[in-house]
Amino acid sequence: MDIATEKLLLRDDAPGRLKVGRPVAIIDIGSNSVRLVAYEGLTRAPTPIYNEKVLCGLGRNVISTGRLDEEAIGRALKALARFRILCATIRVGDVRVLATAAARDAENGPEFLARAEEAIGQPIELLSGAREAELSATGVISGFHKADGIVGDLGGGSLELVDVSGQNVGTSVSLRLGGLALQDLSDNSPRKARKIVREALEGAAPLAALKGRAFYAVGGTWRALARLHMAERNYPLRVMHDYRIDSQDGLAFLELLEKADPANLKEIDAISAARRPLIKYGAIVLEEIIRAGSPTTIVTSALGVREGVLHERLDDELKAADPLITAAADFNLLRSRSPGHCIELIAWTDVLFRTLEIAETEDEQRLRHAACLLADIGWRAHPDYRGEQSLNIIANGAFVGIDHPGRAYLALANFFRHEGLSIERASLSLKSLATPRLVDLARMHAGALRVAYPISVAMEGVLPRTALFARNDRIVLGLPEDMAPLAGERLMGRMRQLGKLLSREPRIQIG
Repeated sequence: MDIATEKLLLRDDAPGRLKVGRPVAIIDIGSNSVRLVAYEGLTRAPTPIYNEKVLCGLGRNVISTGRLDEEAIGRALKALARFRILCATIRVGDVRVLATAAARDAENGPEFLARAEEAIGQPIELLSGAREAELSATGVISGFHKADGIVGDLGGGSLELVDVSGQNVGTSVSLRLGGLALQDLSDNSPRKARKIVREALEGAAPLAALKGRAFYAVGGTWRALARLHMAERNYPLRVMHDYRIDSQDGLAFLELLEKADPANLKEIDAISAARRPLIKYGAIVLEEIIRAGSPTTIVTSALGVREGVLHERLDDELKAADPLITAAADFNLLRSRSPGHCIELIAWTDVLFRTLEIAETEDEQRLRHAACLLADIGWRAHPDYRGEQSLNIIANGAFVGIDHPGRAYLALANFFRHEGLSIERASLSLKSLATPRLVDLARMHAGALRVAYPISVAMEGVLPRTALFARNDRIVLGLPEDMAPLAGERLMGRMRQLGKLLSREPRIQIG
């Protein structure tokens, strides 16, 4: 190895990471699992750089015995000792450790927390039920664009229900309806568990405001249910966040699930053996919530208490920022040839879509702006595979603040930008997720990008000197005199493609 190469390999910075300070970590000591998530930094759209959980079962039999099981305590303390070393290895700058229902309810909870603090080397915050509900709701607010509905956070020991609307957290309640708690209370009888759940939900104030709104399902058991539903419906994506289930379809699936042999379910092998016994209890709770509250849809959230803790620490300006645009801007900064060029694409395409007079909605505009920021993330790939690789990165990326049709739009816009505007070449699965209008908008957007790149070569400062706009029955590209040599056959070919798509005559105007 030559000296120059060796020096490059020994660099201790990470150009593939944002310069947002040292990583932050949240450790969540729950009734069923103990989890460490280390994030790249304290940002509006935090990205995990390490995520590990250990299913300890601290909350098992707490209701009947009043105590945390010693074997479960041992597993939890070993996990915390490991997590302490991992945080040091990752060079985490700030560690927050939280404990929830099991430690809250058990007689020996204080003793366990003292031992846990020694193992992790950090103070532990014991959350009340109300505080847990607040943080879970804040996590959902951080991960959805204009969230509106009831958040339900199902853990091993408790269920928190809380109203969210925009940035506001409303009425909440904490109930002993976690999977482990239900097992204990019902003596492992699903029939008894249903009666317990039904009676507990009768007085749950947030459910009175659920009718006609979304129910945001938070927690590992409900994510496992969503994974099983995806498999049964042959859903084309495996992205859990913002996976939506129509309430009536959800009821039918839950009823089937409660009667089925778990071994016969698709994707059951992807569910940990320790969690599988809780699936039926989670299904019972969700079914009774649907029956009692009549939501329009069940929305799976990958974000909850941990992300709520991070979101609370942001200043008001960052809290108000759009998480999708923020995440797309981060991708742009890390992967584009010239991040400023992608920002310029936003204003450049604004002109085109305004003059086309297609009545673009606010949500459609924010998707287009995100697509501009992601337009150049695939440039390092082989030219023959840029479209496919960009599509896969975007469709499966760790984005929040976007639903699955929106993901499909972003992925297809980038695919069409690289592969051409032929709709036949696009992914059938993604086309099935996006609405026909979103597919059409993705092609229009891609058509504009295919004109922009032969002019700008992805470099900043070029596009503001040009304009692409609609006028009467024409689509016009305006170039200054000194850029006239660019108006060759390649550029005109791109203009013809766009003109055909828009049913307008293409024209390049010089001067």
